[in-house]
Amino acid sequence: MAVNYGSKRIVVGAHYGMRDWLAQRVTAVLMALFTVVVLAQVLISSGPITYDTWSGIFAPQAMKTLTFAVIMAMLYHVWVGMRDVFMDYIKPVILRLVLQVFAIVWLVACGGWAIQVLWRF
Repeated sequence: MAVNYGSKRIVVGAHYGMRDWLAQRVTAVLMALFTVVVLAQVLISSGPITYDTWSGIFAPQAMKTLTFAVIMAMLYHVWVGMRDVFMDYIKPVILRLVLQVFAIVWLVACGGWAIQVLWRF
């Protein structure tokens, strides 16, 4: 009887890429729900939408945390999409690597900027 130590990695098949597909859908649903929450708060507020009204929506710590979670989800959503586009359409490996590194640096900078805007560091 043959004993199988470890597992074989299967790199082809119907399940390959399922994690990325699911991540895209989950993050899209999260962003859509957040949009509904913000729109509901805007519609509930009385009077014209001024800077004070808008900043009041995002003033509670819970809203800041939710906003940051959605921004992180959006950045991951963007990364998965851009990475797939680069892998599908950019054939020279060095150019693909440069574009992926640029995208990572840009997305990390956007995450840092989001922290700065939400918590005014």
